[in-house]
Amino acid sequence: MFTSLNTFRQKVSNRLALNTFEFSESYLYFWDILEKANLFLENTIATASKPWDDRYVEWYFKTPVDDGGVWSSYINLIKKYGLVPKTIMPESHGSSNTSQMLRMINRKLREQGYTIREMLTSKKSKPEELKKEKVKMLGDVYRMLCLSLGEPPTEFEWRYQDKDDKISDTKKYTPLSFLNEMLPEVNYNDYVMIMNNPSRPYYQYFEIENYRNTKEGVNWKYINLPNDVIKQLCMASIKANEPLYASCDVGQQLDSKEGLLSLDNYDYESLYGVKFQMDKKARILTHESGSSHGMALIAFDVDENEKPTKWQFENSWGNTSGQDGFLTFTDDWFNEYMFRFVIQKRFLPTDVLKVLEQTPTMTPPWDPMF
Repeated sequence: MFTSLNTFRQKVSNRLALNTFEFSESYLYFWDILEKANLFLENTIATASKPWDDRYVEWYFKTPVDDGGVWSSYINLIKKYGLVPKTIMPESHGSSNTSQMLRMINRKLREQGYTIREMLTSKKSKPEELKKEKVKMLGDVYRMLCLSLGEPPTEFEWRYQDKDDKISDTKKYTPLSFLNEMLPEVNYNDYVMIMNNPSRPYYQYFEIENYRNTKEGVNWKYINLPNDVIKQLCMASIKANEPLYASCDVGQQLDSKEGLLSLDNYDYESLYGVKFQMDKKARILTHESGSSHGMALIAFDVDENEKPTKWQFENSWGNTSGQDGFLTFTDDWFNEYMFRFVIQKRFLPTDVLKVLEQTPTMTPPWDPMF
């Protein structure tokens, strides 16, 4: 969510001539968790006839809701709920420390899911009674979110001060009208997720089953491509001043003090006298590595032959982390630990665009990559 919003906030700063601007992450986060709670309850209803040891049932109850998400999750939310400035719904202690809140929400959801299964297996509950019960259950989650994050606005008044210290008139918005006024040129259907996943065939289209945050929303879909192709696409987008949503396994070989990700940061083989020889495909299949964090990919450096040597992220960990909030990573590190990217269709060559015409291959939600 931070990464997705970071790719667009500069457009608002430029449009309004602001020194800085930030959307409210708390606002979207509130709806993200509530929608995931609803989807969990719907999945519980749909699988109530299956035994407790069914893999889908186990998967849903393992983590009813979490902080995770991808680009499609962000799109599902903004199309339904819009956006608000951070000053309208700022961070709270609960939004900056979500683990305890999520622990209690998941505890409540598991209890509610158990109740739903009992209601359905006893065959004493009518559909309309179950629907009312589900709404009541969501009311509990809504209350817990309000107490932790604050209640999201349905409309608000906002004004701003530009670079010349001129203060705008106060204007009334809804979250959807604010989104449409601030980002009128953005067509979210023009964005495509691409991925480097060597455990699956390249130039194929994939969809992860039930990987979404809203019942009516779209699942996570991606085109699988080799790294050399992805790098050229990323370079073209950055040259056009279009940052990319990107994700990686950020904990691998991270020097957080220097803000550097490099395969040469730590020499564990010499330390232990043991070779570590898994390639990227093996690390994915054995759950040794996978995407753990999203950031905005904003810059790259090249050698005399225009080959990339280094890349740079804008991170969401604050200015005290890394290089004033930025992380640099080597091109070799890119090969091993970069996974997902979101790019506009206009940067994709014909052979990649044609992949979108395929019927996506469906993968289960417990695929090791996800």
